[in-house]
Amino acid sequence: MSFDTPVETAVAERLYNDCDYYDAESLLTEDERRVLHRLRDFLDREAKPLLADYWERGEFPDKLVQPLIELDLMEPAELRGLGPRSNPARGIYQGFRIFELARTDASLATWYTAQAGLFRTAIRVGASAEQQAEWMPRVVDFSLKGVFSLTEPESGSDIAGGLSTRAHREGDTWVLDGAKRWIGGASTADVLAVFARDVGDGQVKAFLVDREASGVALEKIHRKTSLRMMQNSHITLDGVRVPESMRLHNVNSFRDVAAMLRAMRSDVAWIATGIQAGAFEAARRYVRERHQFGRPLGSFQLVQEKLARMLGNLTASLSLVVRLTEQQARGVYRDQDSALAKMQSCLAMRETVALARELAGGNGITLESDVARFHADAEAVYSYEGTHEINALIVGRALTGESAFAR
Repeated sequence: MSFDTPVETAVAERLYNDCDYYDAESLLTEDERRVLHRLRDFLDREAKPLLADYWERGEFPDKLVQPLIELDLMEPAELRGLGPRSNPARGIYQGFRIFELARTDASLATWYTAQAGLFRTAIRVGASAEQQAEWMPRVVDFSLKGVFSLTEPESGSDIAGGLSTRAHREGDTWVLDGAKRWIGGASTADVLAVFARDVGDGQVKAFLVDREASGVALEKIHRKTSLRMMQNSHITLDGVRVPESMRLHNVNSFRDVAAMLRAMRSDVAWIATGIQAGAFEAARRYVRERHQFGRPLGSFQLVQEKLARMLGNLTASLSLVVRLTEQQARGVYRDQDSALAKMQSCLAMRETVALARELAGGNGITLESDVARFHADAEAVYSYEGTHEINALIVGRALTGESAFAR
């Protein structure tokens, strides 16, 4: 794909003009802003015109997939050399990449993060050095597409103790039986990173399962009212055989899975923050254009108060995720930190999208304004990667030294 000349010079312009959230420009290098401008131009020109129709149909705009891959966002050539080879793009850039996607559409952000966040983290944390050397370059260029398959039909928040998918070893082969649910992007993945309990030692292991392997069955989850574009699957595993070479060798207990979740919750906090930006901008645009009682809606006191609250939520959330990302860049990963960021940014997101819907009145429930999509999609983001209650208990445990989780 090609881009018009203005995109190449757009780095001189500002990405974030509306009150400049948290002075975002100062957090990014010129090269990082150049890549993000490239992404924003694509989203504005190519993605936005498609979103309402695909959202209403409950289909993903597959025509955007290859162009998004060709944007070279995961490890952009311009940014290589800014960090270790396993993670060369800075965390702040990665966060704003998620932010830009989510401020356009939550499903696009969830789809991209399924590869760049969840699956990549599964390989980065769970694979051996030899496996990483083989697989990571293919993860980065999307020639090996994968999804993170942990949640089950009967276990979500209690997955640590409730994981029921089983794996038993037969020589150099593992046999998997069980089911996974709510796995986004599974229908177009090459492999499924499946977590199962080893019947031999009772510990959790992880396997890369070929999506088309014998015994794997995928069923699309229909009739969703949130993240309608994202294709979520119910996966059944019936006697699926996986070679030992496709087991993630550094995953030997749920503690190893928890290390992945700790890293990935920050991505969801960035998504929640980006959704707030999209909702705020859509509402602000609406009240400037809409007239009532002979005046622009934006001229009314109560309307301005709601906009101010929305921007306050957005700025506070951005401050939180930026601080978390800076901390993780120093190698500090704590459950309570990522849990707090996910919990608080999603609380703020819920209020922000509700205020946006209020400001758009009756038009706020139609797809003619972007507000309706953000309002509906926020509900899924509020729950996935740890519900509010679970994240609150993680924080509470750190505060008191006492676990309040049900036993």
